[in-house]
Amino acid sequence: MKIAYLAAGAAGRYCGTCLHDNTLAAALTKRGIEILLVPTYTPLRTDEESVSLPRVFFGGVNVYLQQKSALFRHTPWFFDSLLDSPRLLDWLSRRSAGMEVAKLGALTVSTLEGRSGRQRKEIDKLVDWLKRDVRPDLVQLSNVLLVGIVPALREALGVPVICNLSGEDIFLEQLTEPHYRQSRELLKQRADDVDRFTALNNYFADFMTDYLAVDRNKIDVIPHGLNLDGHATSPPNRDRQRREVVLGYFGRIAVEKGLHIFVEAFCRLAERTDLPPLVFKAAGYMSSADRAYFQQVVRRVESAGLADRFQYFGELDRAGKIAFLQSLDVMSVPTVYHESKGISVLEALANGVPVVLPRHGAFTEIIESSGAGLLCEPMSPKALADALAELILDPPRAAECGRRGFEMIRKRHTADAMADLHVELYRRMLGKPLPATIASSSANGQSAAGRTSSAAPLSHQ
Repeated sequence: MKIAYLAAGAAGRYCGTCLHDNTLAAALTKRGIEILLVPTYTPLRTDEESVSLPRVFFGGVNVYLQQKSALFRHTPWFFDSLLDSPRLLDWLSRRSAGMEVAKLGALTVSTLEGRSGRQRKEIDKLVDWLKRDVRPDLVQLSNVLLVGIVPALREALGVPVICNLSGEDIFLEQLTEPHYRQSRELLKQRADDVDRFTALNNYFADFMTDYLAVDRNKIDVIPHGLNLDGHATSPPNRDRQRREVVLGYFGRIAVEKGLHIFVEAFCRLAERTDLPPLVFKAAGYMSSADRAYFQQVVRRVESAGLADRFQYFGELDRAGKIAFLQSLDVMSVPTVYHESKGISVLEALANGVPVVLPRHGAFTEIIESSGAGLLCEPMSPKALADALAELILDPPRAAECGRRGFEMIRKRHTADAMADLHVELYRRMLGKPLPATIASSSANGQSAAGRTSSAAPLSHQ
């Protein structure tokens, strides 16, 4: 079985989708699946050993230039390859603040138009390579913004195409008219060309059913799985009597992630006299475009006289990330938008850290199915502060939430579980029998992730 997995890079930053794709590809390789993780737009960046190919298709520079100038739609492929250099793309993306999404409307429409759009040459190069050099049994796309290439893939390869659903609505909802409407219409058209979709949770599967106007039965729910190497091997045993309580935020530094909401909650908590000493730690990628926002957050902390109790650790590698999470007593990522993945939350739970989250998106499903923390009213610093105080004042309850999260991750959110469910999906798509170990697991009603699929949706316990 040979899988061509087309993954969209995130312009030099860590992103949940890239982490998911790389972890999945590595786990599938261990199961004997021949999988090619193919970067598109920019190289993939992951905090684990990368298993992606050292080349990029649909390179961001070429895609942009072909959108802006007809000249670059006719340049020879060897010239394009110079602009697709992973080193060049990585260098440019790390030094760029990124373009406002609202300015990418015409480019988004063009790429969704496929070979009718201005990036036809990029599609032809990718399809030619897949047909001539790879000859995959199945193609998987990391998100629906790549579906413009599906008709060309089906025509040239004649193989099934699976597409992941991974929070694309956050990007699309920032587009302006007429590009927003055009993009939505094209997505609905192209969705009919995709054989199956996968989502990381029931919330997003249900949401995208309406967003793409597809049959819910066409979407398999396969929870994200973590590579647990280096994470905690047992729930932590924290003595709250011996030190201050550490509150933590781990996520991209951006207004939509809600760091400002957490800071307001922290300022409220610091005014209370019934709580132990508190410190606030934050970590995560920050683009140059978000520095002004971060400075506003810092000024709010300073105005409350809490500068000595707040620390930002910046972007962390894998070891730093795990150490950061293990230093926390409670974590929250109070997103403004409805979260579709929640991978940083799963990583916190893997280390036995209880969480407090807004009651929306994937967060509701995570907490209601695990009991690993508390839910609160979204976008409310007061509600977040009150929920955090509940756990701070009740250490046994906090410890129990952490223990439940720790156990839930190992039951349903491991890389092995995720890989098993993908192998099961691939076999079903290709009409091949399951390997004995996976077939036996299915027959016994066992699976990592509880045999989650469109036919057996994740339960809310």
